[in-house]
Amino acid sequence: MNILLLGSGGREHALAWKLAQSPRCTTLYAAPGNPGIAEHAALVDLDLADHGAVAAFCTAREIGLVVVGPEQPLVDGIADSLHAAGLAVFGPSAAAARLEGSKGFTKELCDDAGIPTATYVRCKSAPEALAALDRFSLPVVIKADGLAAGKGVIIAETRGEAEAAVADMFGGSFGASGAEVVLEEYMTGEEASFFALTDGVSVVPFGSAQDHKRVGDGDTGPNTGGMGAYSPASVLTPALEAEVMARIIRPTVATMAARGTPYSGVLFAGLMLTPDGPKLIEYNCRFGDPECQVLMMRLESDLVDLLLAVAQGRLDTAPVARLGEDAALTIVLAANGYPAAPQRGAPIRLPVVPEDEKIFHAGTALRDGGLVANGGRVLNVTARGGTVTQARDAAYALVDAVDFPGGFCRRDIGAREVAREAIGQTG
Repeated sequence: MNILLLGSGGREHALAWKLAQSPRCTTLYAAPGNPGIAEHAALVDLDLADHGAVAAFCTAREIGLVVVGPEQPLVDGIADSLHAAGLAVFGPSAAAARLEGSKGFTKELCDDAGIPTATYVRCKSAPEALAALDRFSLPVVIKADGLAAGKGVIIAETRGEAEAAVADMFGGSFGASGAEVVLEEYMTGEEASFFALTDGVSVVPFGSAQDHKRVGDGDTGPNTGGMGAYSPASVLTPALEAEVMARIIRPTVATMAARGTPYSGVLFAGLMLTPDGPKLIEYNCRFGDPECQVLMMRLESDLVDLLLAVAQGRLDTAPVARLGEDAALTIVLAANGYPAAPQRGAPIRLPVVPEDEKIFHAGTALRDGGLVANGGRVLNVTARGGTVTQARDAAYALVDAVDFPGGFCRRDIGAREVAREAIGQTG
């Protein structure tokens, strides 16, 4: 069948790489794509905000499955528009995508469904938020309610920082995304990412990962879209995964269905593993970036079979998603100045990539026949190994072979897991 993939980042490159491996894929198209995605798909110049143009392309090219990579088109309702045109779409409706599109919406759903999460207050004005700060101890978490590319979260260590964050968000730094703000209790524990596939009724797990959000080594500096990730996350034990499915994922799917807004697609739960058990930090309505990259490296199942089963509402008949027992780790090479003011245009020269390793393009472009940086997060250097330590070593060796003087990376991706593995090997 012909497949259309929407998006242009590292997540979409990883999806394109895996979709193209399926014997069911006749022709893979990608809109708008990037130079790395072009190795696996025919690139199409489509405006994702023009749903009619996307639907017309799908009809003309006899597209059998549309895979939506990023969150913004989903929140904007592209799945609804394409469903109305009779197309099979992997990705939730606009009503269901509110799980990512509005943090306040998700918090209130947690209240209704009894899902464990941090205590919170949803605020619609700066005075209301400033008054609500008195109800929280420090540090306190301050979040823009809407989409903010992974950057709309501030952990304020002092009252002054909290007040400045509130003023910044309501002052327009995040546009409409900051029209409302959610104040949250600061939870302690280790973070983990958990993924599940659902067609709105059936739900199956799809692996775990750990992301590194801060820009600097040792989790310092501002939040980013993610500077690296590894999978699996050993802290999310089988027992904890079962608890997450029972107390967080399944109640969410059941509540959304009961409300008449069933959720179909991948449900990505950001979790805090607290002393009281796993609690939901937030939901994403798409595969994570860069978590998708490590999940796709480990995936042994046919991705087209899985995504089509979700899109057609028959996940209960699909084969179980199989992820390899090995580990995968990805390191983000970002442009100098990221996340504040990334510098574009720096040349990049890529090395020969060994087997079991992959360089996914996230923010690249071709200029005068050469590859250049064209975004904040530019490349995802990814490797597999029998352990996270082995995958880490291979990935950093590949990073060092990339000629990208205009970029940088964190040098401690996977450090916690590497330390755990060292204890396990010597203990």
